[in-house]
Amino acid sequence: MLLTTLLAEHPSAIVDIVRQTPAWVAALLGGLVYLGISASRDRDVHIGRLLLMPVAMGAMALWGVESAFNGTGRLPELLAVWAAGYAALLALGLRLPVPAGVRYSAALRSFHLPGSWLPMGLILAVFLLKYAIGVQLAMEPTIATHPGFAYPVAAVYGLLSGIFAARTLRVLRLLRGPATAAAA
Repeated sequence: MLLTTLLAEHPSAIVDIVRQTPAWVAALLGGLVYLGISASRDRDVHIGRLLLMPVAMGAMALWGVESAFNGTGRLPELLAVWAAGYAALLALGLRLPVPAGVRYSAALRSFHLPGSWLPMGLILAVFLLKYAIGVQLAMEPTIATHPGFAYPVAAVYGLLSGIFAARTLRVLRLLRGPATAAAA
């Protein structure tokens, strides 16, 4: 039974699902929400912190593919689907200009980033996708072997990872100088 069908027929099932969720998942969600809220405010970040978000979210998405589909015999091809989604959004995202209001300070070696709720939305999308897939697989483990389930899940994970990477690479254009970044 699909999770959406279960919840439509038995809305109270969400309480049981949440009760059976390990405590570390709530801690992870809390940390991710903190990151999302911090991204909603103007801030100055060093390059290391700037790189942390796409690396962490990409790793979480790859973990999602690996944990959901390892043992199905399809993991290599599903990782290729993830990579294709990642590359597609990365290619599209790199066509966009540096986000408005972003500045680089060579003296401080940091980037000024205006606040945005987009990272929060993307963070929650990755987390909720991972959570929903985990619940779905706990309820019906054999669904992992169905291509109609596995391929779209891997693709969405890749697309979300590509969005994070493209946004960061657009910001990094400022390291080449404002004129070069504007032309790119």
